[in-house]
Amino acid sequence: MSTLAFAVSDSMTMLRRNLKHALRYPSMTISVVLMPVMMLLLFNYAFGGALGAGIAGAPTGGGKYIDYVAPGIILMTATAGAVATAVGVCVDMTEGIVNRFRTMSISRAAFLTGHVVGSVIQTLVALALVIGVALAIGFRPNATAVEWLAAAGLLTLLTLALTWLSAGIGMVARTPESASNTPLPLTFLPFLGSAIVPTDSMPTGLRWFAEYQPFTPAIETLRGLLMGTTIGNSGYIALAWCVGLTLVGYVWARRSFGRSAKR
Repeated sequence: MSTLAFAVSDSMTMLRRNLKHALRYPSMTISVVLMPVMMLLLFNYAFGGALGAGIAGAPTGGGKYIDYVAPGIILMTATAGAVATAVGVCVDMTEGIVNRFRTMSISRAAFLTGHVVGSVIQTLVALALVIGVALAIGFRPNATAVEWLAAAGLLTLLTLALTWLSAGIGMVARTPESASNTPLPLTFLPFLGSAIVPTDSMPTGLRWFAEYQPFTPAIETLRGLLMGTTIGNSGYIALAWCVGLTLVGYVWARRSFGRSAKR
């Protein structure tokens, strides 16, 4: 068996292990779905009337606020999965199972790969559920099949980027509690973008931050794909952020794993 085939086989074994853990202990996976759904219901039913009335040029031509906020909340689901990834990696690192893996004849890349791929799968399932809830409460995208595929690709790439970044956080966290707290800014950063209201309505300093942080171009691209609004150069910027964050997270996680083996 070649080195590549050996690594793929071991990564699949680790993937099955992580998916079985998710099925046996579903609380973290449920929380990934529950928080975005609660946000969606809260902003649609509690604040939708006031916020929707103040948004000029709504995506449906002055229509429902749900059509504006749903793409932002859907994207937030990808950020919510970051907490589960960091906690899962940290638990394995602190409970000593990784030391056991190192004594076995398995690929060194399999541990992180299994965690990342497993977390991406769980987050994509959560995304599908949140989209289903959004459709049930009135979200009406006008995207074509190709635009839906492009939106799915963007969400998958963003999920992969955040998962690798969270894996690095889990590698350096000393306790599962700190691993669960550190990624929280990622979860709420879309609020400081265009997820809830347009950046034009923000004060100057906050507007500058909102326009140049990584989630705003991703939200605008997703909203444009699903609702037909103008995307402009947001698509290229979103892809650049996703690729950059993926590389940073991958290098950070792999180097942290290598350093932990020398302790």
